[in-house]
Amino acid sequence: MKTLHVDAAELELDFDARLRLANAIARHLLGEAMLLSFYDRDRNLESPAGVSECHVGCATPGWLDYATNRGGTLMVDFERGRQVFCYRPV
Repeated sequence: MKTLHVDAAELELDFDARLRLANAIARHLLGEAMLLSFYDRDRNLESPAGVSECHVGCATPGWLDYATNRGGTLMVDFERGRQVFCYRPV
């Protein structure tokens, strides 16, 4: 999966602003795109919920495995894993 690293700490964006920015990036790079999964380290929140339960002790987190196995081609990673969004083209 192609990964775009974004360092936007100085902008002090909240989760929703980062999601909007990630959506715009995905649209620019993939055209029409679908958000498959995300991870928010600040709130220890992932989507789809619970996908990491069966990945305890695994090197690959559940949200990444979920996106990879559903055709994910782009990961937008804010501040080295603080918030990560995975997309595929529609």
